[in-house]
Amino acid sequence: MIVGKGLIASLFHESEWKDTIFFASGVSNSLETRISEFLREEDLVKKTISENPGQLFVYFSTCSVYDSSKTGSDYVLHKLKMEQLIKNSCQKYLILRVSNAVGKGGNPNLLMNYLIRSIKNSETINVHTKATRNLIDADDIRNITFQLIEKSEFNKIVNVAYVQNYSIIEILEIIERFYNTRINLNLIKSGSGYDINIPDVEDYFRINNLNNKESYLCRILEKYYS
Repeated sequence: MIVGKGLIASLFHESEWKDTIFFASGVSNSLETRISEFLREEDLVKKTISENPGQLFVYFSTCSVYDSSKTGSDYVLHKLKMEQLIKNSCQKYLILRVSNAVGKGGNPNLLMNYLIRSIKNSETINVHTKATRNLIDADDIRNITFQLIEKSEFNKIVNVAYVQNYSIIEILEIIERFYNTRINLNLIKSGSGYDINIPDVEDYFRINNLNNKESYLCRILEKYYS
């Protein structure tokens, strides 16, 4: 059963997993403040759990909970509340904290979608020189999720992120080389980032030879933006 219609939910539409709920619906905007939006997701989580007793509940949360600049934000507090609700209500669950997913379609305001659109429109991009982001191919999120289920890695929280962060400047330099173009930048000396520990999934990237940052991002660009 798939709950949701966005990028993450679309990864599982052809899933043949039985007795498993992939819950990828709810608040996705980290700047959200409307109580009605938070309540909508909470009600849907409760309803889905109550109507599907005994099933594995896979919940897609966010690595933003590690972002010190968002500590105490309505969004982060809500996601932590949902995680606790699931832990208290489900006999079998898997909570996946995902970093910045990149895939086909998705919200146009997601980082990579915004950058590629701006470059194609020859727009100047404001770059916070100290900012970093963790980009992960949506297909790798799906593959890692299936591996965790196959291994019965249940009743735990798992960080699903790439092995290294990218600085925004680094992302744009790789994009420049990939498209053989020059990007108009406005450098702003600000921004921040945060590290994500991935002990449960780092072997996935090593085994699949995905540890080279530039090659990994070029692979994403080739797959979704070429």
